[in-house]
Amino acid sequence: MESQESERDAILRALTPVVDGIAATFGPVCEVVLHDYRRPEGSVVAVAGAVTGRTVGGAMSEIGMRALARGEAAVDELNYVVRTGAGKLVKSSTMLLRDSTDTVFGALCVNVDVGEVDRVQGLLAALAGTAGARADAPVTTFGDDIDSVVDTLLDTHLLRQDQTWAGLDRARRLALFRSLDERGVFAVRRAIEQVAARLGISRASAYSYLSQARASHEAAANGTDDTHQGAHP
Repeated sequence: MESQESERDAILRALTPVVDGIAATFGPVCEVVLHDYRRPEGSVVAVAGAVTGRTVGGAMSEIGMRALARGEAAVDELNYVVRTGAGKLVKSSTMLLRDSTDTVFGALCVNVDVGEVDRVQGLLAALAGTAGARADAPVTTFGDDIDSVVDTLLDTHLLRQDQTWAGLDRARRLALFRSLDERGVFAVRRAIEQVAARLGISRASAYSYLSQARASHEAAANGTDDTHQGAHP
């Protein structure tokens, strides 16, 4: 285990100058972020450029959470388009870092301010390459505080349902916990307490909903029926 940790540290050290090199090559429209997923609350270990406002010591975004949730099945996400909370259109690529055991432990992310590219009279138009994808670009929270990322995911789900927690029936409550779980939220330390506090329920209830959501998901995958109750507000 110690040798794997040393290997991961060495990979991160080797990639640190690459962060500056990529950002310098593409100029002010580009931001490069190096993540160490072993520390979700402070995963940013190196950053160059200022597209999303990330800083060293900042938390991972939901994109990183999703990679953690997928585990060995996680794959690189290349050339996707998102909007920041401030409305900035960003084209990104997330390249996962794996050690010699093929375990994902971090990522090298490249973010390009597409709006700025467009404003430079079509310069780098081929690099932008996002025609037809911009209007539907999902909003992604980039922040240095993991709590704000979790809050945004939670609020987005409730807004999509056009409901408060009290207005959701049991099936939709379980769907909420399943959605958060699939996005890797509960891989973050203290996330269950944060979600419980935001929803106004006890931690025990939150754990119960999470357990039932996972059980119902497994039952659906196995073609069996899951009807057990137990969670309460």
